[in-house]
Amino acid sequence: MSNAIDQTRRMLSLVTYLRERPGARVSEVARAFGVSEAELIGDLNVLPLCGTSFRGGDLLDIDTDGERIWWHNPGTADDVAQPLRLAADEATALLVAARAVANLPGLRDSDRQALLRAGTKLEAAAGEAAGGSGQLSVTFEAEGSVFATVDRAITERRRLWMRYYSPARDALTEREVDPIRLFTVGHTYVEGWCRLSEDRRTFRLDRVAEIRLLDEPSDPPRIEPRDLSQGLVQPAGDDPEVVVEVGPGGRWVAEYYPHDSAEELPDGGLRITLRTPDPGSLRRLALRLGRDGRIVSPAALAGDARDAAVLALAGYGE
Repeated sequence: MSNAIDQTRRMLSLVTYLRERPGARVSEVARAFGVSEAELIGDLNVLPLCGTSFRGGDLLDIDTDGERIWWHNPGTADDVAQPLRLAADEATALLVAARAVANLPGLRDSDRQALLRAGTKLEAAAGEAAGGSGQLSVTFEAEGSVFATVDRAITERRRLWMRYYSPARDALTEREVDPIRLFTVGHTYVEGWCRLSEDRRTFRLDRVAEIRLLDEPSDPPRIEPRDLSQGLVQPAGDDPEVVVEVGPGGRWVAEYYPHDSAEELPDGGLRITLRTPDPGSLRRLALRLGRDGRIVSPAALAGDARDAAVLALAGYGE
């Protein structure tokens, strides 16, 4: 399984590989790089954001029809690999970012030293243009150190301990996880084998309240990477439709559950339309929301949720 550093290296190699093989088949490229076709497509979606600058014509022009991959940048390799010229603001941004990342707790020493060496070379090359970088600093939120710890655990094949917040349960749980890979689908996640549930689980990094790198080796079962090309959760088009209305305190539902639409309501809430193969599973959501939300349709599910709430309240009264 690849981590973020491996993905970066792979994407750099992809540029040369694809430039020399116009029209290469997706299946053949994925096999050559030892990744799934879904992972390769994910890389291809990122590559068009890369280039010698963000100005028009300087970005890589690569696309795919799902079967073959095409390189559209005109000219020769020298046109793409021309020396990088940074404006003062670009040099400053790179130096500030490199120093901030180098100070992340949990970052491997080799990566830290590589960043510091690159920063020194960049500062020397930029000269006076980089002068303003010394007056700026960036402090990452907790997610940054979580990412570094997870990335290190994957590389060193070590188990993680974490305290993780689940908004659906409104609870923190402690668990040990054998991490498999980091990926981004809207938010950044770690996929791993959870030793609490003895199953594959996905954890969002900004919901990790505390994390530690353990000395115990990571040993997840051999499992196929999930296909994330259509998103983290992929309801089927013929799954039953459920409509939920939530108040301001329940807006997290739209962030946590994949949905077809989320309409703003006058009170600051949302009317959320989603699909699920098991509508009955949303009864727990209705109980969790309490006054902050209700199931509107289908009517039978709305009635079941109300009955479940009445029974729950009666239990408190005994």
